[in-house]
Amino acid sequence: MKFNKYSKYILLGFFVSTSFLGMAQDKKSKRSKHNKSAVSDTTKKVAPKPKINPLKKIKPYETVINKNFKTQKGMFGVHRYRDTIYFEISDTLLKRNVMVINRLSKAPGGYGMYAGEQLDEKTIQFEKGADSSILIRFNELINEAEPNSAISKAVLRSNLNPLAASFPIVAYSKDSSSCIIDVSKFLLEANFVNSIDPGSGLDKSVQSNLLRNVTVESIRTYPINVELTISKTMTSKARQGVSGTPPVSMETNTSFVLLPVVPMQRRFFDKRVGYFAADYNAFADGQQRAEVKKFISRWRLEPKDADIEKWKKGILVEPKKQIVIYIDPATPKQWVQPLIDGVSDWQVAFEKAGFKNAIIGKAWPENDSTMHMDDARYSMINYFPSEVANAYGPHVADPRSGEIIQTHIGWYHNVMDLLNRWYLVQAGATDPEARKAKFDDKLMGQLVRFVASHEVGHTLGLRHNFGSSSKTPVDSLRNLNYLKKYGHTASIMDYARFNYVAQPEDHIPQQYLFPRIGDYDKWAIEWGYKSSFAADADEDQKIVKQWIVDCVGKNPRLWFGDGESSSGDPRVQTEDLGDNSMKASSYGIKNLKRILPNLKTWTYEKGGLYGNTGRSHSALLQQYYRYLNHVLMNIGGIYRNYSSEDEKRPVYSATPRKLQIEAIQFFDKELFTTPMWLLNSDIQNSDMDPQYDPMGNATGSNFVENMQIKTLNTLLDLDVLHQIMANNLRFGKGTYTVVEHINGLHKSIWKELKSPTIKMDSYRRNLQKSYVGALLDVLMPKKVGANETDVYSIVMMELKTLKQSIKQAIPKANGLDKYHLVDLESRITKAMNVKS
Repeated sequence: MKFNKYSKYILLGFFVSTSFLGMAQDKKSKRSKHNKSAVSDTTKKVAPKPKINPLKKIKPYETVINKNFKTQKGMFGVHRYRDTIYFEISDTLLKRNVMVINRLSKAPGGYGMYAGEQLDEKTIQFEKGADSSILIRFNELINEAEPNSAISKAVLRSNLNPLAASFPIVAYSKDSSSCIIDVSKFLLEANFVNSIDPGSGLDKSVQSNLLRNVTVESIRTYPINVELTISKTMTSKARQGVSGTPPVSMETNTSFVLLPVVPMQRRFFDKRVGYFAADYNAFADGQQRAEVKKFISRWRLEPKDADIEKWKKGILVEPKKQIVIYIDPATPKQWVQPLIDGVSDWQVAFEKAGFKNAIIGKAWPENDSTMHMDDARYSMINYFPSEVANAYGPHVADPRSGEIIQTHIGWYHNVMDLLNRWYLVQAGATDPEARKAKFDDKLMGQLVRFVASHEVGHTLGLRHNFGSSSKTPVDSLRNLNYLKKYGHTASIMDYARFNYVAQPEDHIPQQYLFPRIGDYDKWAIEWGYKSSFAADADEDQKIVKQWIVDCVGKNPRLWFGDGESSSGDPRVQTEDLGDNSMKASSYGIKNLKRILPNLKTWTYEKGGLYGNTGRSHSALLQQYYRYLNHVLMNIGGIYRNYSSEDEKRPVYSATPRKLQIEAIQFFDKELFTTPMWLLNSDIQNSDMDPQYDPMGNATGSNFVENMQIKTLNTLLDLDVLHQIMANNLRFGKGTYTVVEHINGLHKSIWKELKSPTIKMDSYRRNLQKSYVGALLDVLMPKKVGANETDVYSIVMMELKTLKQSIKQAIPKANGLDKYHLVDLESRITKAMNVKS
């Protein structure tokens, strides 16, 4: 007999049926013995078992929810008696979208996450099952079709939301408008209520699926949300330096947040303005290809009903619901007001969108027992007792529309250490207040405020704009009138920290050394939050696209330079300033030369062991390293300016030839000519902890040598040379060439060969060895076919020319210089004679 995959079920059904029939016949036989006159009727079929009405199993409401239970009414009802917990789900809640957000309310020490940080989020829907049950499904927005379109039926069939849980209905309310489900066991198990996102730091350290000692500590209900606090213990994962897998206890808060019936109207993403965005696959009958659509994250700002007409006329109005961000009461008192100010700084931007008093920071009302920090209706700046030197600004948004529901900004205590080091090495030459081991509260408060403004920008939906600072002319960074009007960068969302270009003789006041809300920030909020009064998102998209063409075209300071989803544009960098990296970095280095000799005095700590000096010296070397990298990005760079097809402007162009030549000249002056100022003997001879060394040996000479060799190797890297050539071929006449590049480096590295008497230090000799080594790497590349370009020919010619120059210079050298040149001639000769 041939079986298919269903055969075993067919056979099983056959055996079950025959067994049942046999049993029925046995019973009939027994009955016939007692009634011999009865004649068996073999034509009769066995009567089917009567169906049990599941409603008969459901108990009366009052027998389930008796007087022992404490009842709370809210988004859904909660009934609790000891360890028994019932949810009461009303019919009006069915099919509604509910966000479930898990956060730490009490965190374990040493695991890298802190109270207030988010663990996971999901969107769920309650629905009634066919068997008198309540189902919970995850609602996943992956594909979407136009309503009433033919293809929408196919999309619906192909996007069944996954089932997360199923509960039998225990009882119905008296009017049958709601039902009771028992969640007592569910809340203690590994599911979405107790989940930890795999991408979180905590999930890497604990086995989140193994729960024990789970207790529901409290439940609070509100009109649009329900809050559950659950304590639990998990087992840690094996970690380096920790013996065994100790238990990990924590307390989490789970928020069930009811989303609006009608989602906020979307605003579709445009890559010319930097917003966070969600995407989905859009299908429509009239399409000839599927489309990926993105919509931005933003808060819902609407005028009060009485102010709608004023708002339409462009009169500033207050929103129905203000954006309020509270400050964690655990925040040290001296930083509360700076954090409040950092939030409120965005008021001016929202005025561009038509709203006054749209956003405000507030101290948390500690004595108000009706307010809880874990309540999802409140947004917070959470203060973390952490050694991490950072802060971050996340947000939770409705996955259907991008409407931001809440934010919990993470503020690590040690961010102040980072601010101290940044400000000292970037502004110490111009601001006497920076010349202290510990800043005054007033100065640190201003630094805290600036970081808070940046992080709040993220919670408003804004991404980093790393290109913004490039729209400020370098010389304007030294002009007080310009700084008063524009500030030193057009966006606080850039990583343009402090004005390191300003020189002491410019007499720039402290307030103009900090970033502030700039032209781009105001524009981005206007673009994202101002109403277009369009009937739908598609019509809105047409209008806001034109806003970009009209506004950005007139004001280059509104340009968005995306350095996160794409790279290669030298104008789009972190920690840089101005429209010319070479000029700005030269001014920055000039200030570092002023700071370094004073570092020990400015960072002095009575009875200290040079800890402050070590940290500050490390920050100074890192700042110098940044300056080198800013310049390096210009070599082989490509400018990218997104524009609409109607504007008929090229999107891509090569970094101007003049700037690339200037970059080589910068390296010749500031790096390849040994920067002896960095070899400060007073600093080098201090007993500093090597943990502050960013590059290998912060207190010795290796840093300089490492920077020289690393930079030169990059400039002569085969990929860089190929990029220069590719740009030359792509963009044509007037672009920077590989021949120019090699000639410029040759002129810088080998200038001693033309001297009547050759005298070099070890830095120059090592540079020259690196130069030859880098060119030899080009001749013998690891990638197959990499030497089959004109780059190979150019490098071969350079080596031949260099060999001849070295040979002529050897008689003019003595000692180590002579040994060095003889060695290099030998290396080149040997490499050029290699047959394979």
